[in-house]
Amino acid sequence: MSDGSRGARNGPGVPAGVGSGGGRKRAPRLIFLTLTAERRLRRWISSRGGDRGISASAAGVLLHLMGHPGASTGEVAEAVDASPAGLSGLLSRLEKAGLITRAPDAVDRRTIRVNLTIEGKAALGVVQSALNELNGKITDGFSAEELAVVARWLRHVSVVLD
Repeated sequence: MSDGSRGARNGPGVPAGVGSGGGRKRAPRLIFLTLTAERRLRRWISSRGGDRGISASAAGVLLHLMGHPGASTGEVAEAVDASPAGLSGLLSRLEKAGLITRAPDAVDRRTIRVNLTIEGKAALGVVQSALNELNGKITDGFSAEELAVVARWLRHVSVVLD
């Protein structure tokens, strides 16, 4: 699939002239490439979501709850960068699938706490296995230094746009 750049390339998603030492230099189309990668990552994760059809967003919720059992819905929304309304629908689907429970907080009944069920923990195993496979695929051929630059750039994007 084309990334929309014209001319010869120096590698996946790198337009002609970038790093080639000559000619007109044009920065890689980072926004386009990032959005394209994000869509493909979501599709890949969803395709391996097991028989429950766990989406990338649902995987994010399950992973957060693994490390933060009893998190409030607000904490989960912040962790997965979701709006409260969007998260509400996702949590409803996860609850109907038997992967999570929601219950009012014992002290502040306005706060809803979210926990994984036994089925949710089992589904989490499928998610973790898929993500380990995915990590291997997308990091293969890159040095630790290159990956550190990518991670630094992605964190930078998040910070400057927050």
